[in-house]
Amino acid sequence: MNETADTIRYYKKDFWRHENLKFSEPWYRLEKTVRLITHLTGGKNCTLLDIGCGPATMMPLLPANIEYYGIDIAIKNPAPNLLEADLLAGPIGFGGKRFDLVVAQGVFEYFGEFQDQKFAEIAGILTDSGRFLLTYTNFDHRKPYIYPAISNVQSLAAFRASLSQHFVIDASFPVAYNWKHGHPSKRLLRTLNMPVKFTIPVLARKLAVEYYFICSARNPSRLS
Repeated sequence: MNETADTIRYYKKDFWRHENLKFSEPWYRLEKTVRLITHLTGGKNCTLLDIGCGPATMMPLLPANIEYYGIDIAIKNPAPNLLEADLLAGPIGFGGKRFDLVVAQGVFEYFGEFQDQKFAEIAGILTDSGRFLLTYTNFDHRKPYIYPAISNVQSLAAFRASLSQHFVIDASFPVAYNWKHGHPSKRLLRTLNMPVKFTIPVLARKLAVEYYFICSARNPSRLS
């Protein structure tokens, strides 16, 4: 399902500075991600890096115990805790910091052949007990929609295998189930999907919009 490296186009700042504005207001996946983060951190003080943070819409939604940092190719409102950087042109990091939680929502669909390299970089900035929370699109959906800027289309099995080379996958489950390949927009569907943290085997392959993966670093002592 992957495009060849010769045909992949990676969109840069001029594209994303406009595209990111579409995510200035909270949406379904972001709200569910914040719920998961709140559960994972359990009220403990911790640091979080939001990779591909866009306009940092997540930041005001988080509880006070979480110290937020964000990195993106296009930052509209600069701040000390926000870093503008091309994630493909250099390693993922934030001033040498290590993080208790790294989050990447809808990011790896745009990393093409850089996927394994970026997994390794993220593993290297996690604390020994840190967690990595990410999403990846289910391109096996009954009628997949592939956004034109996407550069990394593969099966969930292939993505999981690559992820497992760098992390222990502690849990994975659909972000949402939907007949259409998009996040639920109707109130009832949003309400039904929001608490779901399990996989329905028969339905998931064709109706899961995308998946969450909650991971721990593999062999963390080697990353110190």
